[in-house]
Amino acid sequence: MWKFRKMNMTILSLLVLFIFTSGKTQAQEFNLNNQESSLKVLGTSNVHDWELDAENLSGKISFKNLNECLIEAINVVVTAESLKSGKSSMDKNTFKALKTDDHKTITFQLVEAKSVTSKGAGVFAVKSSGDLTIAGTKKRISLDFDVNTNGGKAILTGEKKINMTDFKVEPPKAMFGAITTGEELTIKFSIVLK
Repeated sequence: MWKFRKMNMTILSLLVLFIFTSGKTQAQEFNLNNQESSLKVLGTSNVHDWELDAENLSGKISFKNLNECLIEAINVVVTAESLKSGKSSMDKNTFKALKTDDHKTITFQLVEAKSVTSKGAGVFAVKSSGDLTIAGTKKRISLDFDVNTNGGKAILTGEKKINMTDFKVEPPKAMFGAITTGEELTIKFSIVLK
């Protein structure tokens, strides 16, 4: 009887240990590293092309299974007034267009990872949909990106074209309307999460 009870306790202990360790090895959460990440907004005008760099990013990614790149959640937040061009007058026009007095952040939240395809060596191509919120307007977008899960971190890289007017953002103007910007933007990102 004593041997039977001892064996049951050993099996139960191993089962509990397996449940806790398998959960830790399978489900993982990574936090965005602002210093190593980059997000650029590229646009055009009737004078020259322009670029904004996001200086303040935060966010998280959660995997159901890291080895298979089964993504549970992604949340990325950009501080709107951290988008800088290196020219204060352009930055002021950008902040006005983005209504940063009322809307401090730009956010992306994953809704669904529709497909994940392995490219080999810990790199995956992901097709997803998510909610992008700019200047207080939320819009569901499709977003394709690559995920590299090597080296104890996750690196998301990709780009997305958007139209400012879809988010009720009026393209900025300068010099009393003499300089006008195009409605279409390209967002390029390399997001490092550890």
